[in-house]
Amino acid sequence: MKRKITLKQIAKELDVSIGTVSKALRNSKEIGEETKEKIQAFAKFYNYKPNNIALSLKNRKTKTIGVLIPEVVHHFFAKVIQGIENVANRKGYNVIIGVSNESFDKEVINMEMLASGSIDGFILSISKETMLQQDYHHFNETINQGMPIVMFDRVVSDIRCDKVIVDDLEGAKKAVNKLIETGCKHIAIITTKDYVSVGRLRTQGYIEALNSHEIITETNLILKVDDKLASEDYIEVLEEEVKTLLLMNPDIDGVFAVNELYAVTVMKVAKKLGKSIPEDLQVVGFTDGVLSKHASPSLTTVSQHGMKIGEVAADLLIEKIESESVQDPVRTVVIETELVERESTK
Repeated sequence: MKRKITLKQIAKELDVSIGTVSKALRNSKEIGEETKEKIQAFAKFYNYKPNNIALSLKNRKTKTIGVLIPEVVHHFFAKVIQGIENVANRKGYNVIIGVSNESFDKEVINMEMLASGSIDGFILSISKETMLQQDYHHFNETINQGMPIVMFDRVVSDIRCDKVIVDDLEGAKKAVNKLIETGCKHIAIITTKDYVSVGRLRTQGYIEALNSHEIITETNLILKVDDKLASEDYIEVLEEEVKTLLLMNPDIDGVFAVNELYAVTVMKVAKKLGKSIPEDLQVVGFTDGVLSKHASPSLTTVSQHGMKIGEVAADLLIEKIESESVQDPVRTVVIETELVERESTK
């Protein structure tokens, strides 16, 4: 059985540009007969099935970027989009935004819709359902047909594309180290299920920070909550889980939460239980959003620099779109986090 071949691979094998391959496969008069016949024969031999959408896009740039995010009401994603638009507009590109609502099916449908002649490439953060299913065929098919993708925040190493991430591991260490330095002895973590990459890495950072200070990791202080509890619709259920954690472990004097909603919820529940913050309980969150700034007390948190992530992602994608190379190197850019100290810690 012959190997599956892509537009990029044909161009590389025959030492021609992707545009030349595209035109030859459409029998364009712009390509010489000898070159055209060679390309068509090669494609036929390997049973190449052209994606008409991808082929048309290679010859008719739309100057538009597709951005696919898991949720729209989220400060971090809003800042990323702002950064993308800053760079895109400066370079003459428009931005179209799709929302997966954490659904695998919606993610696939959005990619198909946006790739139907509307865009030149994608910037995206993977939905939780996609990460759970580990089905990435829609990303690979898009890349194989010559349309570039840049992933940010939630990424998977299996996909060969540019990525922009924050150092979640080190960010978590900064948070936990802050709690240890200010006297906390029994530090809990409110985190996600392990299949969500950012939650898994932040949990790992929490454990490594404790280990580096020779503090034993207590499994009863690790609360992994269901994904649906990260929305306002289930806030009461989240509050009950946090309340149970605090009541069952009265010695807890510090909490690291992997997002700001979890962190603000911890402070709310703790105050209802008669605890003072930061005197009785110190709290550090992740993502320096609106909740962090306006919580009472204001929340010490790890800033992800969402706008910078968006700007870097847009630069990478536009560079790929405008490149004539058939095999550009794949890059991963790591954005450093910053601990923003406020009133929830000493």
